Amino acid sequence: MKRAAVLFPGIGYSVDRPLLYYSGKMAQKQGYEIIKVPYTGFPKKQAGNHDMMMKAFQIGRAGAEELLKDVHLEDYDDLIFFSKSVGTAIGASYADDHGLDGRVRHILYTPLAETYPLLRGRGIAFHGTADPWAANEPLCDLSRRASVPLYIFDGANHSLETGDFLTDIENLKQVMKTVRDYLFPQV
Repeated sequence: MKRAAVLFPGIGYSVDRPLLYYSGKMAQKQGYEIIKVPYTGFPKKQAGNHDMMMKAFQIGRAGAEELLKDVHLEDYDDLIFFSKSVGTAIGASYADDHGLDGRVRHILYTPLAETYPLLRGRGIAFHGTADPWAANEPLCDLSRRASVPLYIFDGANHSLETGDFLTDIENLKQVMKTVRDYLFPQV
């Protein structure tokens, strides 16, 4: 059985930052091939600007096509897409466009509202109540309608951080345990 975990970063959140780094480590320990999608070239000052965010999505989506063109994800039996911020929309769009939805489990770290219309597969999502990129109530509603469980961290920002490093470490631990229990309940 061919299994892969694909890491779709955010604009300022690389695959080497904690949420994606430890997700990759977790999947690798379970025998998944790790595929990183380090697209770049995003415009500056996307925050609060829908047009610039859409441009960032288009740049990232084109980058994902280029970076994954020789990977042939359709040949894999089991796929996990770990994605962060705009990467959640990029990963969902990629899975939909390539007919991978039935095989992909999405782990959505701080998804944008724009992700949900593109999401066809199953998954779980994580959100902070102090995230300036996604309003709480609309995101909760979108997750509910998509049947995607949403785990909320009070006072956490778009990186799921609160500013208190001990709280952040505990939150990260809780996120990773929740992801592990969702993906690998037998562990």
